[in-house]
Amino acid sequence: MLARVADSLYWLGRYIERAEHLSRLSSVMLNATLDQTDSGVQAVWIALSAVGDSETGKVSPYDAALALVLDRSDPNSVVSSLTMARENARQVRDQITTETWERLNVLYLRVTDPNAEAEFADNSVAFLHDVIADVHLFKGAADATMSHGESWRFMMLGMYLERAQLVSSLLEVCFAPSPGREINDHLALVSLLRMACALEPYLRVYTAEIEPRHILEFLVFDEDFPRSIRFATSRIEEHLATLARHVEAAGRAAPERLAGKLKARLQFADVDELEAGGAGSLLTAVVNECARIHEAIYETFVSYPLELRLPA
Repeated sequence: MLARVADSLYWLGRYIERAEHLSRLSSVMLNATLDQTDSGVQAVWIALSAVGDSETGKVSPYDAALALVLDRSDPNSVVSSLTMARENARQVRDQITTETWERLNVLYLRVTDPNAEAEFADNSVAFLHDVIADVHLFKGAADATMSHGESWRFMMLGMYLERAQLVSSLLEVCFAPSPGREINDHLALVSLLRMACALEPYLRVYTAEIEPRHILEFLVFDEDFPRSIRFATSRIEEHLATLARHVEAAGRAAPERLAGKLKARLQFADVDELEAGGAGSLLTAVVNECARIHEAIYETFVSYPLELRLPA
């Protein structure tokens, strides 16, 4: 596969996952503001802090959500992410199916429509629900209609790497040491689970016991929940191990080795160890290791020296 094709598919996966995550954060944040208590304030703080917004408390939740979704000047907003996802998909149109392309176009047209801001103002929660539903349809179409070869794996690799970083950053906000910012309010914890799309799966495991310890255990270590960090890192290692068969060994920085180490770290850790050492150190390590894996992916599959791929 050409390096530029792998690059486009990889970023297609990352941008799609980013758009879904920001849409869900915005939706939960707006719903939480209906509760005029400290719980709603905490939920807004969690959402905005998770995306690195230093203006928390200085703008209204509605304006913050509007910016996260429809601000074209923000390269990480939903509209920017979906625009870049469509552009990357356009460049590799022959690598994805018609069904996948059509679902992505529906997403793109929804958020770039001239009336999008008016629709958001009229019913922001419904607008965000439709965006999230369309993202799910895109992922379903990709999984059901694309051959599960190199193209699909590069897209899934980008999606799971982005997910691991986003979920780690979200949990880092809530559970890393922060004076005066301990999250233990019941409704705020429920909002956190909703932001990770984890409320119902969590309740099936722990019933109604919504405790910080259980949330950490579920979102970090659960091996079956597709949005847990452990699940995401396992898929990253799996896809990289398969893709690595198509290239020569890239030395000590080989991405599949870095992914294997991260997978093992999460596989053999537990919540007691996490609490003893502090959740922040592990979550920060996951974010940093994902960044290293990203760099190694580029060195191996995208920006490698030409002589490595030329026949001797």
